[in-house]
Amino acid sequence: MKTSSMATASGKWLKALMALPLFLFAFLLLPTSCSEESDEVEEFPNWEKTNTDYWNTLYSEASQRIAAGDSSWKILKKWSLPDTLHTANTQYIVVHVLNEGTGTGCPLYTDSIRVHYTGKLLPSTSYKDGYEFDTSLTNGATAENSAPAQFLVSQMTDGFATAVQHMHIGDRWQVYVPSDLGYGSVGSGSTIPGYSVLVFDVQLVSYYRAGTDVPDFQAKKWFFE
Repeated sequence: MKTSSMATASGKWLKALMALPLFLFAFLLLPTSCSEESDEVEEFPNWEKTNTDYWNTLYSEASQRIAAGDSSWKILKKWSLPDTLHTANTQYIVVHVLNEGTGTGCPLYTDSIRVHYTGKLLPSTSYKDGYEFDTSLTNGATAENSAPAQFLVSQMTDGFATAVQHMHIGDRWQVYVPSDLGYGSVGSGSTIPGYSVLVFDVQLVSYYRAGTDVPDFQAKKWFFE
């Protein structure tokens, strides 16, 4: 008798539950779904908007600094575009000069260069200082005790190539590259998402004209060696 009463009550509860509107039934299941989704952390949330807004703000602030006479900031048009062409701000790079070198000439697009550099993205969920996607300074090395990387200017992204063609030997620049002059909407592999602004710390060590042999670079030994 007791078992029959429990079965009857259980049946009534089930009928009542099934009679609930579909949206209310879904609402009862919602907390479980949310808790499962909350375990997933997105590394680059709203990445396109984040980078677009950052670039527009940076470009505007750099323009204001330059207009106010701050010579440590530069805005440079993509190397292949004529100066007379009016174009969007994503066809420029923004430069903050960290150190001025003593060299006189600049590399050409057909030249080889040696540089120390580090490339980062804007801050993301896990990387508050920005993910470091590439560097010539590995294992704790510094510019004083490591060999600079060697590149052909023509093999670099348009943003990087634009920067080094304006640099003199000894210059060290913070270079900001919009995605249009970097890796575009596609990105590069699994390390650089599409629409990424690239931030480089670049020091030009030397350059060599086309057809000239690039000599081996002898890095200084560690102090304790």
